[in-house]
Amino acid sequence: MLINNRKKEKITYGIVGLGRFGESLALALAESGADLVVIDRDEEKVRKMREYTENAYIVQNLDKKTLYDTGIQNCDVAVVCIGEHLDISILTTLNLVGMGIKRVIAKANGPEHGEILEKLGAEVVFPEKDMAVRLATRLETSRVLDIVNFSEKINISKMYVPDIFVGKNVVDANLRSRFNINIIAVENKGDVLETVTPDYVFRDGDILYLSGSREGLGKLSEWLE
Repeated sequence: MLINNRKKEKITYGIVGLGRFGESLALALAESGADLVVIDRDEEKVRKMREYTENAYIVQNLDKKTLYDTGIQNCDVAVVCIGEHLDISILTTLNLVGMGIKRVIAKANGPEHGEILEKLGAEVVFPEKDMAVRLATRLETSRVLDIVNFSEKINISKMYVPDIFVGKNVVDANLRSRFNINIIAVENKGDVLETVTPDYVFRDGDILYLSGSREGLGKLSEWLE
């Protein structure tokens, strides 16, 4: 039997457009060690990104030939971060999908824009809407340290253990029956307990990792207050 010992190949990302969203995304990916191809018409923004990648290009025209010249067709994922010029966003997305890139993600400014991008074969993101929903959830659940929204029904969040639960066990807290929330891990002073049994007794300083709906987290927050 042959065993494949090759390391997992690094994913290469192409970022088209270095506005606030595109630049933030590119910097975050670069800081995580990802390989990048970045494209924008602004010389200063491109020059800044050359501190993180050699493949940063000043491009005035986003037609298919020009995109090919940058090598973005060799990326595993391409993200179109153009929102203010709908025609350019749509044409660029069409060109990238047509190049056969495995995964094309496009920023949309509204439902109609997003619908068009989806029909072209792209995954669509709404940065402003997504951030607003995430902020609203964090405000609604003020005890929550952070939250990741996968859908209305699936959220992963973390919060400090409420004082009322310290010294009690998981069964006593009864979060599943009360709020349809599951405890998936507990962290304390850097140590993470990945399997939380019903008899686990909460300690001061515990950080709880929870999964459940946004509604359930909101009800928990209201109950604690």
